[in-house]
Amino acid sequence: MIYLLYGTNSTKARAKLHDLVASLIKKKPDASHVRMTDEGFDAAHLEENISGMGLFSQKTIVEMDNIFRNKEAKEIVLDRIKDIGKSENVFVFLESILTKADLTKFEKNGEKIQEFTEPASAKALAGKDTFKIFSLTDAFGRRDKKQLWVLYTKAKMSDVADEEIHGILFWQVKAILQALSAKNAKDAGLNPFVYQKSIGFSQKFSHTELKKISSDLVSIYHNARRGIIPFDLALEKFILEV
Repeated sequence: MIYLLYGTNSTKARAKLHDLVASLIKKKPDASHVRMTDEGFDAAHLEENISGMGLFSQKTIVEMDNIFRNKEAKEIVLDRIKDIGKSENVFVFLESILTKADLTKFEKNGEKIQEFTEPASAKALAGKDTFKIFSLTDAFGRRDKKQLWVLYTKAKMSDVADEEIHGILFWQVKAILQALSAKNAKDAGLNPFVYQKSIGFSQKFSHTELKKISSDLVSIYHNARRGIIPFDLALEKFILEV
């Protein structure tokens, strides 16, 4: 069985993940609970959880946390998606970025799918309107460092989470790379509007730069999770170097 929680609003999606897993454990107190991440992904462990039942329990609840950040893991999961959907165990996926093709596979095999796109932000100080998080992608795509910095500070003032800011920037970089590798929006697995904007943004970057930026954003995410550098400081450094 598959549950999928995805979207650029990582704060709300992760909160829902915690609530859902807690609810499943409450309903099945004898079930075991395992968690797999992009860093700790193990194909053999996945296979065990697809086909096997816990030794001392009836079911296993498998938390799949941003597995698709790992390209190899993503390919393995999509290759086994039908069997994961048919499994007696419960797989709860949390992802920030999915192509249309990926989402279609989940829709065909998933029990429940929920998207989180509304920004997890409060009203800005001094009564300003709610921060529009996609303005960050426009400034980034135009490579307007000054405007990106201004918008970043506004996002922080509006209490937008660091993970959400990171997620939307990473989504835009991936969208540009997908657009460059395809002939049209359908092949890229993107909305036509997003595809056209991404093609336009691609003129501001070389392919090598985009690959490096993507890699840098992945490193920022992992280093922040490991406590090597605060998330906000890493994002500030990234923005100032765009």
